Amino acid sequence: MRTRDGSRMKDRARIHVQAGAGGDGCMSFRREAHVPKGGPDGGDGGHGGDVVLVCDDSYRDLEHFRRQQHFKATRGAHGQGAQRHGADGPALEVPVPPGTEIVLEADGARHDLVRAGQRAVVARGGAGGRGNRHFSSSTRQAPRFAERGLAGQEGWLTLQLKLLADVGLVGVPNAGKSSLIARLTRAAPKVAAYPFTTLEPVLGTLHHDDRQLVIADIPGLIAGASDGVGLGHEFLAHIERTRLLVHVLDLAPLDGSDPEENHATVEHELELYHAGLAKLPRILALSKADLVTPEQGAEMRARWRARLGQEIPVILTSAASRQGLDELATELLRRVPLEDAEPTRAGDGGGQRATAGEASLEALAEHRVFRPAPAGGFRVVRDDDGGFRVLGAEVESLVARYDLDNEDALAYMERRLRGMGVIRALEAAGFEPGDDVEIAGIAFDLEP
Repeated sequence: MRTRDGSRMKDRARIHVQAGAGGDGCMSFRREAHVPKGGPDGGDGGHGGDVVLVCDDSYRDLEHFRRQQHFKATRGAHGQGAQRHGADGPALEVPVPPGTEIVLEADGARHDLVRAGQRAVVARGGAGGRGNRHFSSSTRQAPRFAERGLAGQEGWLTLQLKLLADVGLVGVPNAGKSSLIARLTRAAPKVAAYPFTTLEPVLGTLHHDDRQLVIADIPGLIAGASDGVGLGHEFLAHIERTRLLVHVLDLAPLDGSDPEENHATVEHELELYHAGLAKLPRILALSKADLVTPEQGAEMRARWRARLGQEIPVILTSAASRQGLDELATELLRRVPLEDAEPTRAGDGGGQRATAGEASLEALAEHRVFRPAPAGGFRVVRDDDGGFRVLGAEVESLVARYDLDNEDALAYMERRLRGMGVIRALEAAGFEPGDDVEIAGIAFDLEP
């Protein structure tokens, strides 16, 4: 991707995030003068720090992830005696530009950050362990164990930046999109008389009085683009968030292709890639009008108007002679109204206006997250050698909580497993005393 001044942008990244582990609970007893046999007073461990991706409009691409791909938050502090709790680990905030889509590779959850200040917690810190004071009871007045803090979540994320543009220019290769955006805006794309001169999306800004419209020149589309052929869907993603499409159609293709077939190809690929693209408002810009006679241009314009109907404006344009560019600019400003282009950004006190690119996303104004429902409970699996394995996140986190070399902790954990129904499930699966039982990779000698 390239910015308005033609510099290279990075629109994809893959990073690894790891939240902080929770602090361990403390095993401690009161030790004060004149207080014999003081009770347990171990404090709790702090919660581990989360990893949070924050939408920051001072960033324009994902270039900063070239230098750093691994992000790790701070763990929570351990608990101490005298019921002193450990401090929570601070959240690690990672800035991303507006328009970033985040996919958690482990479960497919997706976050969509489009406005400055939006936040997405992509890895939650581990819970802190409880101190031994929590395990005191009438029959266990001096518990000599405490909980360990749990590990924080970690995993790989895929980040993709999708342009926040008001208008997207689409068309087959060499249709004249680059020349058009160069004359309408201050963008400086590569322009040449051969296909695929634009290999990366180009952004430009159309200025008019106190208004700005962000226009994106999307590399040329060919048959099969929705399936990744040619430049493929890597660039089709950049027009998902536009409010208006300008289909640039060459009146006299140098390769001798049929303009009507070119038009049908692009429209078909847009519909195959995303059904919503077929519903976006359109403008048809008939380009390179300077290469045909005025009579031929007028005839072609009338024919396309009759074919597309009144809903789609048809404008005869020429980047070389500037024919039709003022008409096109006026139509763009009219089709992206002021109230849609410059709403007040949430949280700015009503004084600051959102950019035109941000404003083009009224339907996506709120942070959205798509997360599959987590699987709960546990299950018992019998191995070929006759042993048993207990699988389930809840059971595995319980095992991770305790020091298994501590007899008191081990006895408490076994009671918890019995209360959760693990022992009953093992018996139902054929468990007998002496059989091997594995939980979270650890072998246990359980009694029914």
